[in-house]
Amino acid sequence: MPAQRKRVPAKRTSVNKPTRAANRSFFMVMIILIAFAVFFHFGGDRLFPGDNTHIPVQGEIFVHFIDVGQGDAVLIQSQDNAVLIDAGEPRYGQQVVTYLRNAGITRLDYIVATHPHSDHIGGLTHVINQLEVGRVIMPDATNNTVAFENFLTAIENHQVPVTIVSAGDEITSGIIHMSVLAPAAGTHANINNASVALRMVHGNTSFLFTGDAETASEQAMTAGGNTLRSTVLHVGHHGSRTSTTQEFLNAVSPVAAVITSGAGNTHGHPHRDVLDRLNAAGIRILRTDERGTIVFYTDGTEVRLW
Repeated sequence: MPAQRKRVPAKRTSVNKPTRAANRSFFMVMIILIAFAVFFHFGGDRLFPGDNTHIPVQGEIFVHFIDVGQGDAVLIQSQDNAVLIDAGEPRYGQQVVTYLRNAGITRLDYIVATHPHSDHIGGLTHVINQLEVGRVIMPDATNNTVAFENFLTAIENHQVPVTIVSAGDEITSGIIHMSVLAPAAGTHANINNASVALRMVHGNTSFLFTGDAETASEQAMTAGGNTLRSTVLHVGHHGSRTSTTQEFLNAVSPVAAVITSGAGNTHGHPHRDVLDRLNAAGIRILRTDERGTIVFYTDGTEVRLW
């Protein structure tokens, strides 16, 4: 996990008689202050404040939007726990495993397979085969593809428990707390609308992960009576015009939006009308096809780009 940032307390100096020791202390304090100014300006990029509910919280969480081209892979990591949401196409599976290991992860408390499309669950087979997984979370949806069959075989071979979730369920992994906002219980003709959507709240900050949820799912979430407002929105369906409706965007009202899509993808994601809606609302847009992997840090008070 990225090293934690710690403040260095400035030394107190006498204000009575200026001495060489006092002068040295003064210059040391100035150097420390300048160092912190540079550190937060260049290292933190920009601050995203949370809301004003002042919820007490302890601990830090990193949210990694791993670049897997035209697909999704999100790692949520605290000091002691980790959750992985999707892992891209099968060809990205080993890359995701390597990323997790480099982050110091040997065990995942949960894997969330948002829905059974290969650009989301394909790489999870590698993850399950190579790392310890406590439980798989998935919707009540299936798909007749080799990628999905391989995913189920890996679960069976490693005897990983599976939990089927729907709106109203909760997922907790240490200080990582997430509410399931979708899918609504029942079957969905469109597999995208069976996507597991999760809202993670940490203190005054929050993240909303939507998988490939399209308009029908967004409408159900908006009408469901749950709080959708989030500091960071993981834009649905890679920025497709089938998602991120104006009504849904108004309800979430994010400060930043992350779009996970592949450079030059054949779908034309993200679509211009989605980008226009985000820009019109003054939301900062961050794209994996432009920046590669995107990592956020939250201490429960603010969200910062790492």
